[in-house]
Amino acid sequence: MKKILSVLLLVAFTFAFTSPATAADSANGAKIFTANCTACHLGGRNVVAAAKTLKQDALDKNNMNSLEAIITQVHNGKNAMPAFKSRLNDQQIEDVATYVLEQAAKDWS
Repeated sequence: MKKILSVLLLVAFTFAFTSPATAADSANGAKIFTANCTACHLGGRNVVAAAKTLKQDALDKNNMNSLEAIITQVHNGKNAMPAFKSRLNDQQIEDVATYVLEQAAKDWS
């Protein structure tokens, strides 16, 4: 009985104090953003469509202020933005989206 209780406590502890494997990783998102997005979006700007920056007010105005919206945009592309679904996997795209939202909240500073 003690052994079963010990195993259950270990499992509970593991789930309580570790993050799931699919949790977004903003630090990884920063690296991916630097490698794939800065040519057009350095500092949250947009060199192709100046009004559609990655700044919080522009994200809000263009309904791009959620993880899901940014993931969809990065995955599928739109207008001048290419799709990244063949270059980045789903986890990498989620990491980039998380990074973008975090930076927008900090005004890219």
